[in-house]
Amino acid sequence: MTLFDRLVVHGMPLVPKFIVGRVARRYVAGETRAAALETIRALNAEGAMCTVDVLGEEVTERERAEAAVEEYMALLEEIAASGLDSNISLKPTLVGLRIDEAYCRDNIARVVERARELGNFVRIDMEDHTTTDMTLRIHRELLERFGNVGTVLQAYLHRTPADIDALLPLGPNIRLCKGIYREPRAIAWKPYETVRANYVHCLEKLLAGGAYTGIATHDEHLVWAGMTAVARHGLGRDRYEFQMLLGVDPELRRIILDEGHRLRVYVPYGKDWYPYSVRRLRENPTVAKHVLRAMLGMTPTPS
Repeated sequence: MTLFDRLVVHGMPLVPKFIVGRVARRYVAGETRAAALETIRALNAEGAMCTVDVLGEEVTERERAEAAVEEYMALLEEIAASGLDSNISLKPTLVGLRIDEAYCRDNIARVVERARELGNFVRIDMEDHTTTDMTLRIHRELLERFGNVGTVLQAYLHRTPADIDALLPLGPNIRLCKGIYREPRAIAWKPYETVRANYVHCLEKLLAGGAYTGIATHDEHLVWAGMTAVARHGLGRDRYEFQMLLGVDPELRRIILDEGHRLRVYVPYGKDWYPYSVRRLRENPTVAKHVLRAMLGMTPTPS
């Protein structure tokens, strides 16, 4: 990361909220369920699948956690009624992990059970390292109970290859990403090429072990590595998919689809768009530069 990039990243909290909002429109579907469903409909028309996420995290009030569960229940109903090709992604700290692990598990179980009744699937998102063990415990229990649930592993964590070994006997559905939370060096690889190398190592373990794998990356090198890996393993389209964030590199998204691969777009929405957007911008100096352009009254450059 260049000195200018570091200045951009560390200056993000000082940027006015309305400026962040101008740029965030590319990466967040909107504040309402209706806006998210319209975005999903448009992406489906392009040939992409979706996973939709209700924004929010680090909730410590049961009322807020239960409101999020109800929002997910309504979302599942509308996806089914509209015939959209989308599953859902859910952050444990949104639905009570900081309150109580068992309470969080029970809230997620309600969502997973209803998703199973509607023929849908729930992805339990991974957050920072303080939640990893709890998230994996909840995932394991709900996978054994319901089946239609997966989770996320982050390639920059030292522990991830061992986590894969522990999960493979369950026949899991795993989204593999690099990881975006700021973690200490003692538990997370820092150099860019090291993270890339561990991503490829983890991807090979997942594919060779028979896990359904969501190859979640905007790194063109890793997209290429994913394409060559699935070809080398002779995997059909029903054994993997690529995944990307809404608004990030739509040209690469089109390339992946045109190559004949399935691709799922992560579609976030909700009133808590600001902390999500700031975190994404801080972790991506290239995108953060769009904010500076917006502050100067310039239009964002295309991805």
